[in-house]
Amino acid sequence: MKKVVLLVFGMVLMVSCQKEMKTGFIDNGKLINDYQKKKDIETSINTKIENFDKRVDSISKSFQAKAAALQQNDPKMVRKESQEQYQALTQQYQMFQQQTQMQEQSIQKESQTEIDTLIKEVRAFVKEYGKKNGYTYILGSNEAGSVLYGEESKDLTKEILEELNKTYKKD
Repeated sequence: MKKVVLLVFGMVLMVSCQKEMKTGFIDNGKLINDYQKKKDIETSINTKIENFDKRVDSISKSFQAKAAALQQNDPKMVRKESQEQYQALTQQYQMFQQQTQMQEQSIQKESQTEIDTLIKEVRAFVKEYGKKNGYTYILGSNEAGSVLYGEESKDLTKEILEELNKTYKKD
């Protein structure tokens, strides 16, 4: 009985070994970073950050001008009135800083969401590419070293990147 089980197992093993396993790998970092959609997302986010920084600088300068004007007028004002104006200005500036922090967090969250979505899209694309082209495995190479060595002929990064960029242009 043992011999029959071993014989069947051996035959199954030989049959499964006869089928060639098509394997390739990609450089995850290069694939993501060179993908035109990621570059476009980064450009969009950087534009938002630049516009945000300009607004923040402009408003900060406005507060600085108001503070300077209060200091110039301070000797002419009654002490209580001066303190009230300083407090009001300080409160306004603190509210502005809170709003600024909230907007920064919003931009960061939006950026992270877009990048996460992009990574999911790329993974799905690679999976479909592998199925369509008969790959058993497509491995991902990264800084952690999940693929320490791979033949150049098995590197699919350039090929998949070109396909990704073609499909992105169609959207």
